Amino acid sequence: MNISKPLALTLGLTVAAAAVIAADGKLGYTTTPMIPGTQWHVHDGDRPQPRVVTPGESFSHGAKPPSDAIVLFDGKDLSKWKSGGGEAKWKVADGFMEVSPKGGSIQTKDRFADFQLHLEFATPIEVKGTGQGRGNSGVLFNGIYEVQVLDCYNNQTYPDGQTGGLYGQTPPLVNACKPPGTWQSYDIIWESPRWDADKKLVKKAAVTVIHNGVVLHHRKELTGPTPHQQNGVYKPHDPEMFIELQDHSNPTRFRNIWLRKLGEYDKPEMPK
Repeated sequence: MNISKPLALTLGLTVAAAAVIAADGKLGYTTTPMIPGTQWHVHDGDRPQPRVVTPGESFSHGAKPPSDAIVLFDGKDLSKWKSGGGEAKWKVADGFMEVSPKGGSIQTKDRFADFQLHLEFATPIEVKGTGQGRGNSGVLFNGIYEVQVLDCYNNQTYPDGQTGGLYGQTPPLVNACKPPGTWQSYDIIWESPRWDADKKLVKKAAVTVIHNGVVLHHRKELTGPTPHQQNGVYKPHDPEMFIELQDHSNPTRFRNIWLRKLGEYDKPEMPK
């Protein structure tokens, strides 16, 4: 994610100044709000950088999803996805989908509450830009809770905006990125927030993120939605939500996307 022109104007920044800050993720921000429960500002460049870990070979593309999985993308078409009110317009070729110029972010037609999500992604092999301007995309839930996708292989940015970061809140425990153009995996276990009948928050959203077989977050609670340069505030919504892949003007690729619902298993058959 990055700063937008309207947001820059709202904050009283010139567009040129905003672009300079956004392009150099190593600078970060120190004028943004403090993240609740921490000593750090949102997108704070002084926050400690996650240590680098070289991941092993944790997955094999082409392996069949579990028998109870809902396949969201099998490499053939975008029939399970939409963009705004119309059809998804990303490129599909050779078993992957790719962000297309002005294609817009895409989201699942169906909605889900608690689930296990698997996907594979590759940032562009041709390296362009630095910080948040390099291989930027994201996996979002309901369009408001983001697990960052970025090329952080030998590319520093503010820690809460790194690959696998809970955007603007929590950096990944480690940096497990592979080189640009290399296929990488995310396994995300998502638990939706809940409100009671009086619209009181009774359960925060929680997420576990495994990147290339390496744990980045273990059932980490979100303090709220994950907007740019701000602290998000929980507002009641249904637990069922769509999954979104972000268009950030970088030709990021995705493949082998499937999901398993949690907590909706058939009861075992009783012995006779």
